[in-house]
Formats: sequence, structure tokens, C-alpha cells
Amino acid sequence: MTISVRNEQAEAGTFEVRSPGNGDLVGSFPMHTDEDVAATVARARVAADWWAGLTFRERAERLDRFRGIIARRLAQLAGIMHEETGKPHSDAVLEASLSLDHIAWAAKHAPKVLGRRRAGVSLLTANQAASVEYRPLGVIGVIGPWNYPVFTPLGSIVYALAAGNAVVFKPSEFTPGTGSWLVDAFAQVVPEHPVFQLITGDGSTGAALCASGVNKMAFTGSTTTAKKVMASCAETLTPIVAECGGTDALLVDSDADLDAAADAAAWAGMANAGQSCIGTERVYVHTDVHDAFLEKLVTVARGQRAGTDPDATIGPITLPSQIETIRRHINDVLRRGGRAVLGGADAIDGSLVQPCVLTDVPEDSPAVTEETFGPMLTVSRVGDMDEAVKRTNATTYGLGAAVFSKKRGTEIADRLRCGMVAVNAVFNYPQLPSLPFGGVGDSGFGRIHGPDGLREFSFARSTARQRFTPPLALTTFGRTAKTDSLATKIMTLLHGRH
Repeated sequence: MTISVRNEQAEAGTFEVRSPGNGDLVGSFPMHTDEDVAATVARARVAADWWAGLTFRERAERLDRFRGIIARRLAQLAGIMHEETGKPHSDAVLEASLSLDHIAWAAKHAPKVLGRRRAGVSLLTANQAASVEYRPLGVIGVIGPWNYPVFTPLGSIVYALAAGNAVVFKPSEFTPGTGSWLVDAFAQVVPEHPVFQLITGDGSTGAALCASGVNKMAFTGSTTTAKKVMASCAETLTPIVAECGGTDALLVDSDADLDAAADAAAWAGMANAGQSCIGTERVYVHTDVHDAFLEKLVTVARGQRAGTDPDATIGPITLPSQIETIRRHINDVLRRGGRAVLGGADAIDGSLVQPCVLTDVPEDSPAVTEETFGPMLTVSRVGDMDEAVKRTNATTYGLGAAVFSKKRGTEIADRLRCGMVAVNAVFNYPQLPSLPFGGVGDSGFGRIHGPDGLREFSFARSTARQRFTPPLALTTFGRTAKTDSLATKIMTLLHGRH
């Protein structure tokens, strides 16, 4: 299991990271203190002024070169991810690859989304020239997750950088090596100032970053931790964008392509060992196709195997404490009359969890109401899609969802309360840099990716320039009764008929 070890080294201010697959030492990293974090943020403030002073094109050139380094060294980066998280090397390569389009999109579109543009005026303000632009906030703190240690944090980092901010990045204590690689790669293309810096450590280091007075925090992790981050940031009135977990559902209508739906459900629920914030955990299937779908799903899932060898399609569970959550969810379902049509209690062996498919699961079971974060799916029969929609929305979470239907996919999707929805596919919306990514409710708030992601790390700056003296001077103590009367008549003519 991946663990942070306190020993003689830790006494000297470091911690160790070990592979979840074999327990081998991956590396030793600094346990940064409050003072270290404060000094890092201070350096970032100086760097932020310089970085913001560059043009959009100059920043884009640096981001494009950063993208080039990642592309050329994908195998190396994936190797570190594999060692730290245990995920299959091919999955690590895929994850890092998907980040490249986002870097390119943010660099290219920042001028159009954030640059100065004209704003409209009215009849009474025709003498004004109005414009709006979005300016960088300054220093952005990013607390990244361990499950997707490249793709997820870069969704905040590169959009913040493209918007003109400096970034202080605190990766998970389980994946500091991946974070270090990214920061070192960026420093190769921006050697002048520490625009993108790394701090490492456990929760105490993250807490120090929250209290450091950065201009905004971007957090990815559990809802419970997000509340702590938000409370800490409130002390300095630091805004946050929070991308938390979910219990995402996949809905299968009676006319769905069952082969595609089964393959998608298996991937969305079990890839990355089920450790995906947008991973499918609940499947609601129309009664007319339930049995056929379940058979196909089990066939696909049975063909997958969790292991640490190169042929395994599923890696180990990275976070040791998650094993007990998975075990508790499975045991609760079985105790309450549910069935394991694949896997079950004996699917757990150390840090490995083999694919599990559970049916006849009560809707108030923790396997339905809580995030499992393991390679496990609950499959429930529903009489129609109205019932499926109702069950899907009966949660405090609201991150993502997927709908499989040949005729009514979009119609059904429009009724789901979530920040993102896929139709006849899974995991497609995070691949599209133009789409905002985020949830509602306990799944968080704010957005990364897309135009919203660029604006998330900026503030709107409005400028109104008077081009000539107005015929009706309204904002002056010299305003006359005649002016008031004329202004009233004009406004009545413009708006009174409505």
C-alpha cells in the first residue's frame, strides 16, 4: 500500500512514498512547514507580477513548449504515475495524453475569453465607451488529488497560468513525484521566475497553503475535506473552486445499444480501479432490457483483472483506508439481501479489489448513497426512465451522469441534476477542453476547463470612458428640474410600454 512513513528521515522534515503494488520505496520528499509555504507564496507574488506583465501570446508560447515536453516524455511521466498510484502504465499514458489538448486550448483561447472587449451602451449613456476584460487574480493555490495526479490538477493549473496567475501546487502526499516532475518541466520553459512552484507534505501543508493568503484556492478531493478547506480559506476571505466526489449514475433505456452501454459501464465503474470522481457507481436499467444488459456487463467485467503485473487491466487501490470503505459497502449489500453476481466479499485481497457487480441493492445502502471509489457497480431494475431519473437525482451529490438511449438520450439527460452529462458515451466531457467541468451540491462548485475555467482564475475589470459631455448631465449636483423631467420622459418612453 502507498503510505507516508515517519521515521528518522521524517524527523528531519521528510516523508517517504511507497508503491501500492509492491511496497517499494518510490521517493522521499520534504514535509514543508508553514514557514516554507509562506516563503513559497511570497516568491510567487513576485513571479505573478512578472508573468501577468507578459502578453497572452508570450504566455501561450511558454505553455505550448511545456506541452511539448510532456508529449515527448510521456513514458517517463507515466512511469512515475504508475509507481506512485499503481495504475497500469497504459492508463497513466492515456491520462497524461489527455491533458495536452487542455494546455493547447487554454493557451490559444485565453485572449478571446479574457481579453478586453467592447460592452454595449444605452440611449442615456451613448456618450460612454464601455469595455470589459478579465485580469489575473495573482497567486493561485492548487491542492491536487492522487487518483489522476496529472490530468486533474492541470485542469486548474494550466487555466490559471493561461489567465496570467502564478501557481503554488500541493500534490497529494501519495503522488508528490508526479507533481515535482510537472513543476520541473515547466521551469525548463519559464526559468526567469518561479511562476509554478511545488510544496509537498500532508494535510498540514495543505492547511498552511489555505491560510497563506493566496488569491484563490483550487481543491480536488472529498466533500469532507473540501469543507475543511473552505472553512480555513474563510479566515482570509480566500475564494475556492471545489471539485469533490460523487455517486454518478448511468441510465440504460429500453432502446439502448446494450453492448455499448455494458462496455461503457464497466469502463466508467472499474477503470483506474474505480477511483474516478466521475466514475459510474450506480446503473439504472429499464426492466425490458435489464437481464440482457446485466449479462453483457458481467461478461465484460469478468474479463478484467486487478493486479500489479503488466497484464493486469486494473491496478491496486491507492489509498489504504479506502479498502475498508469498499468492504463495508459490499458487506452491507449482502447482509441486506443484495446479490453479488460478480465478485463480492472475497474480491478483496490486500490492496487488490477484483471487479464487483451487485444487484437487488437497497437505495438507502451506503453502496448507493456514499462514494465507494472502488471497481464496483450496483445495477438496479427500473420500470421506466422516469423512475431512473428520480433515483439518479435522489442524492446530495451532483457531479456527472451518463445516459444510453437511441431516441431519448438528450431528453433524459436534460432532466438530471448534475454538472455534466454524457449521452451514449462515458468520460467524454472531460476530454473536451471547451466544456466546463464541475458539479453541484456535495460535488462542489465553480468550474475548471473551458471559458468558465479561464474566468474562474480571473476577475472582471470594467472600464467606462466618457467620450463627450452628455446632453443630459445626470451625475452632478448641477442637475436641474428640467433635466430630471426630460430624463423621466425618455425612460418612460423606453420602458413604460412593457
